[in-house]
Amino acid sequence: MTHLPDPDTQPEFYQSVATKRFVAWLFDIALISLLCIVPVFLTFGAGLFFLPLIYGVISFVYRVVTIANGSATLGMRFMGIELRDTFGSRLDMGKAVAHTAGYFISMAFFVVQIISVIMMLTSARCQGLTDSFLGTVMINQRA
Repeated sequence: MTHLPDPDTQPEFYQSVATKRFVAWLFDIALISLLCIVPVFLTFGAGLFFLPLIYGVISFVYRVVTIANGSATLGMRFMGIELRDTFGSRLDMGKAVAHTAGYFISMAFFVVQIISVIMMLTSARCQGLTDSFLGTVMINQRA
């Protein structure tokens, strides 16, 4: 991870990242929930029977597309943070799919999610479990 900002010499890149990730996550959940209203209305309410599936599909597509096109979801952009890979580059489509899949897996298992949150709060680079596995990091956007 020599291509990424060092948390000891450049702490400004990691300052408040865990808090910003949480607020961005809340923003994204609200936006995805609003997007789910469209298919429910288009199906005259029948979509309510499939709401968990609709939410999952919209959430996965939203996260992959926004991360692949800007290395951040809209919530992350709003909070001024972005994902970078081991080489300091923005995430491409493949890495966006892998990161989103890791997010979904961690959200599916409560214990895994708790471990990931603890890692974000305690690691020098504020990396969660998926970030550590993929070598990605969330940093404050460069001014």
